[in-house]
Amino acid sequence: MRVPLVDLQAEYALLRQEILEALDQVFTDMRLYLGPHTEALEREWAEYCSAKHAVAVATGTDALLFALLAAGVGPGDEVITVGWTFVASIEAIIHAGATPVVVDIEPTTMTMDAGRLAEAITPRTRAIMPVHIYGHPADMEPIMELAEARGIFVLEDACQAHGAEYHKRRAGALGHAAAFSFYVTKNLSAYGEGGMVTTNDPELAEKVRLLRNHGRTAKADHGIVGFNGRMQEVQAAILRIKMKYLDDWQQRRRDIAATYAQALSDLPLVLPEEAPGCRHAYHLYVVRCADRDALRATLENAGIGYALHYSTPAHRQPAFQPWGLPEVSLPVTEQ
Repeated sequence: MRVPLVDLQAEYALLRQEILEALDQVFTDMRLYLGPHTEALEREWAEYCSAKHAVAVATGTDALLFALLAAGVGPGDEVITVGWTFVASIEAIIHAGATPVVVDIEPTTMTMDAGRLAEAITPRTRAIMPVHIYGHPADMEPIMELAEARGIFVLEDACQAHGAEYHKRRAGALGHAAAFSFYVTKNLSAYGEGGMVTTNDPELAEKVRLLRNHGRTAKADHGIVGFNGRMQEVQAAILRIKMKYLDDWQQRRRDIAATYAQALSDLPLVLPEEAPGCRHAYHLYVVRCADRDALRATLENAGIGYALHYSTPAHRQPAFQPWGLPEVSLPVTEQ
């Protein structure tokens, strides 16, 4: 028997009838994008995050990019983020025309080290993008205090943090805006791709709506240069079904994480920790081991699925050589 890292077939078996009925409705109506399911999902996700606005887009990467563009980030600006993230965080900054600046993480939660922010801020700093890695929220209070004192936009990269909480507030309403991914492996996942921007700023939300749909202001009018970044209606329908189960699934993840913590406590592993006042979403249960290769071999031989997050930090990727990121020293990230 092999234990897969992600088992979408088992999930689909539980939801098959509901999903098929929803898809039949979509295909009967033939409103394949920006239809009633997308509109309803936006309302439901905004309410779930306690945000005033949510705008559905095609991918989590689109959500990051469109939020930055809607905030006015562009050429000549700097955006501070971390090197311990998926490459999309840095890609979005570059696609917005800005310059990525990376700071180190703190060693326990592996989220942005707020103490490193002040020294990274320059007169060109336009935005800060903390990453709620693996489902644990970054320490947002000092980040927001520093940003608001200097008029800097804060975008939560919440692509791995569906349902995560920071001092009883959910990810998605902790910064000025947030970006979520509904990629197939996420806690709330489409059967393909999907993303969402949340914000309390109505102007930013409206700008994201324009950006996702070719800048269209009316049927034949395009007010700005936009993108094809619309969520497909079939994905919205699937996500709405899964949302009904999300809180139960989240609790199940936390129960499993508690079982892991107890069962693995005597092994030479560094286990995930939950910072005071935070509620980890456990998108992934990530352990650290001095002999990583031996652990991988053991898991492989036992038929247990695993992943390596990340074999190379995002800022060390060859793609970011033109921005000088591979040369930046981030000791905790590199460790």
